[in-house]
Amino acid sequence: MTGPLLTVENLAVHIGGLVAIADASFAVPEGQVISLIGPNGAGKTTAFNVITGYMRPTAGRIRFDGQDITGLAPDRIAQRGLVRSFQRTSVFAGCTVLENALMALHRRGEAGLLDTLLRTPRQRREEARLREEARAMLEVTGLAARADTPAEVLAYGEQRRLGIALAAIAAPRLLLLDEPAAGLNPSETADCMALILRLRDRGMTVLLVEHDMPMVMRISDRIVVLNQGRIIASGAPAEIRANPEVIRAYLGSGAAHAAA
Repeated sequence: MTGPLLTVENLAVHIGGLVAIADASFAVPEGQVISLIGPNGAGKTTAFNVITGYMRPTAGRIRFDGQDITGLAPDRIAQRGLVRSFQRTSVFAGCTVLENALMALHRRGEAGLLDTLLRTPRQRREEARLREEARAMLEVTGLAARADTPAEVLAYGEQRRLGIALAAIAAPRLLLLDEPAAGLNPSETADCMALILRLRDRGMTVLLVEHDMPMVMRISDRIVVLNQGRIIASGAPAEIRANPEVIRAYLGSGAAHAAA
């Protein structure tokens, strides 16, 4: 593949009489962290929903790895290697951290129902392999020591990391993270940044929606800025930080803080 991993072309989303996104185009190169930022209501999560198949666009195309995925169901998009997290942290209550990770790996299983019922050697080998993969991802996310802990008793920051792990465990080519640092304290935010960069270094491309501007400026290769459904700027962090239109629409007096 020579082009971008993801291309959004002339995307428009109308909800009732409202224009949520108007003629937005941007690309996500492979191997980078790209951030999508803007004020509340700018259309960021709507863009995520369209890219991952949870909403249909009014107009425009979404291409992943050169293939048109516009309008495909979320599970078919995920099978192609494009996976997302959600703003709300969701874990399987009553299950341990490891069991959560194993459930997130269910698409990687190949053993059939009969194998499972009879506990065939094939099924046992597969279970051992998936457990190894699950534990490896928990190691990456810093949750290996909590593998046998019920997920619902984790601290909030740990639950956020587990949410990222559940999205990343299938090793997608493109990982979409929707406000992964929401509600985190500075120490937890630093852990979140380090985790995203580790995932990138493991071969995942990341498209990020986030309001924490110091975090965005530190980890992004490029930033796309939405305002009232339209892209008003796109560029490297230093360009975005100095862009007068972005400062007026979003950064405001926080522009200096964003550079910290």
